[in-house]
Amino acid sequence: MNPAIHTHTFDNGLTLVVQEMSWLPSVSFDLLLPFGATTDPEGASGSAVVLAEWLYRGAGARDSRGFSDALDALGVRRSGGAGGESTLVSGSLLADALPEALALYADLVRRPHLSDAEFGLARTVALQELDALDDSPTQRLFIALSKAYFASAHGRSHYGEADDLKALTADAVRQDAARRLAPNGAILSVAGGVRWREVKGLAEELFADWQGAGAPLPVAQVAQPHHEHIAAKTAQTQIGVAYEALPPGHPDWYKNALAVAVLSKGMGSRLFSEVREKRGLVYSVMAVGRAVRGYGYTLGYAGTTPERADETLRVLLGELVRLREGVSGEELERARTGLLAGLVMEGESSGGVAAGLARNTFLFGSPRPLETVRAELSAVTLGALNSYLAERPEPHFTVLTLGPTAPAAEKVSAVRA
Repeated sequence: MNPAIHTHTFDNGLTLVVQEMSWLPSVSFDLLLPFGATTDPEGASGSAVVLAEWLYRGAGARDSRGFSDALDALGVRRSGGAGGESTLVSGSLLADALPEALALYADLVRRPHLSDAEFGLARTVALQELDALDDSPTQRLFIALSKAYFASAHGRSHYGEADDLKALTADAVRQDAARRLAPNGAILSVAGGVRWREVKGLAEELFADWQGAGAPLPVAQVAQPHHEHIAAKTAQTQIGVAYEALPPGHPDWYKNALAVAVLSKGMGSRLFSEVREKRGLVYSVMAVGRAVRGYGYTLGYAGTTPERADETLRVLLGELVRLREGVSGEELERARTGLLAGLVMEGESSGGVAAGLARNTFLFGSPRPLETVRAELSAVTLGALNSYLAERPEPHFTVLTLGPTAPAAEKVSAVRA
């Protein structure tokens, strides 16, 4: 099945994207708001994550408990939260209840109470989530790696900083909300057992008269490649690597996706085979493609013991560099099968489809039908992929390690040389 995707951008800048999945009794929606850690005011990091929590604590004619009860009565499974460039408020439910649910979410973003009484509770939740990172060295590593890699606000953690969170006031976040809660650039994606015309009419009724320019997103900028270490009393050493890839929408986007999948898709992937299976260096290793608006990059990760950190870093970087020499036909087909299987599973879930519609519209400027993505991946030949890899410039790595001792810094320069 290849259901059509319908889009419409209202005069206020809100884009509606709908995919009818008539065989489903359920529906999912994502309302993506283009603000996050990158648009937090200076000295107020974490204000987006506090606002995302605060929004649910009373809206329209309902207080915090009444709003939660109304969602529960409709069977809404809610999710979302603040990220780097965007904040999501999302829901999944039976399709018949979509009008009532979307009306509640319209109150959420257009008529939130943002009361002083609920502010402290929202900030406490944010502080607790930040404190929980102490128990997750891998998350701490990736947060620190982003900060090291980006020179722009894209390096900020969406969790915020403890001192900034504690200094936030209800008035400051409320004033910031008036600036950032706006339709311009927002995306409402809906997927499931609905009809396009009905959803468009509903969205027009609820959101078309909403006004506001919103906060402009910064342009991604990266720092010079370098090596940092964070001393931590941990039993393992965490190794993170970041380097430039392709921006969203580049003609070779899917070739790059296949190349990264060769590195890290499944137990037959290069990193798993070379770093873990053959040498037994790590308990976990991977590579993954990441993107922000207008910029793409690749992250590598390995978790190992302090005693084997030097060798792990050398082998990991060596495999990332060796990818330019090309891949085999078997590696390509294994990677392609893994990515296509993921597409199938995404397409079976209204939540997965709605999330993909919002994400792709935000990053690429338009939704990407699963059939189009499938065709693009299937069209990449071994010769085309290897030509692409051979023409790619040598990667320049930013490396960040976290653990009791730092791996030798010369390992980075030795591989790059």
